[in-house]
Amino acid sequence: MDSSTTLRRLRTAPDNRPLPATLPQFAHVTRYWDTHHQCFAARLLPGEYYVSTAHEVIATVLGSCVSACIRDVSMGVGGMNHFMLPLDGSQGTSAWGAAVSAATRYGNVAMERLINDILKLGGRRENLELKLVGGGRVLAAMSTDIGARNIDFVRQYVKDEGFNVVAEDLGDIYPRKVVYFPDSGLIRVKRLAAVDQSLADRERNYLNELDSKPIAGEVELF
Repeated sequence: MDSSTTLRRLRTAPDNRPLPATLPQFAHVTRYWDTHHQCFAARLLPGEYYVSTAHEVIATVLGSCVSACIRDVSMGVGGMNHFMLPLDGSQGTSAWGAAVSAATRYGNVAMERLINDILKLGGRRENLELKLVGGGRVLAAMSTDIGARNIDFVRQYVKDEGFNVVAEDLGDIYPRKVVYFPDSGLIRVKRLAAVDQSLADRERNYLNELDSKPIAGEVELF
């Protein structure tokens, strides 16, 4: 039995129940049995988002990145995104420099895709509840505070769109582990060690890859 087969078997429920059905656009997202929360979970990488219509959790780890956790409070349908790049209207002359190139609109796309998928499932804008997490200054050596730019972007976005933000945990110097239950709206955030060189290195590599691959959805960070 090879290691990949073993991994797949360990990520099934103890009673062998199948994974909940998911929308076709999320087939690539890693999903597994979460033994702590006793339900299935979807793990997000940077550039991914996920919408759930079942009782499952969505989990990710954030450094400079930001996640918006959004749900329709009446339907219990919602999801999470994970983006590193803020909206930038500079049309290629970004203050970020070469690292973001044409991908500087990615934050905007991440928000719009998540919201639109919830609305397509029957959600209503007036029923949307938002919780915002992330944007830690984990790349302290960089002259630009990427986390702060992401925070500025997402706060302005939700203000412009008139969305209801009920909670946020943004900024500071900490990476965060985030677990979100779209059906109930429960969110759990664990602040990790402030000094995490491996996380900082991965984020720098991610930015460098975005320079040559400006459509960022397939780049893995965690």
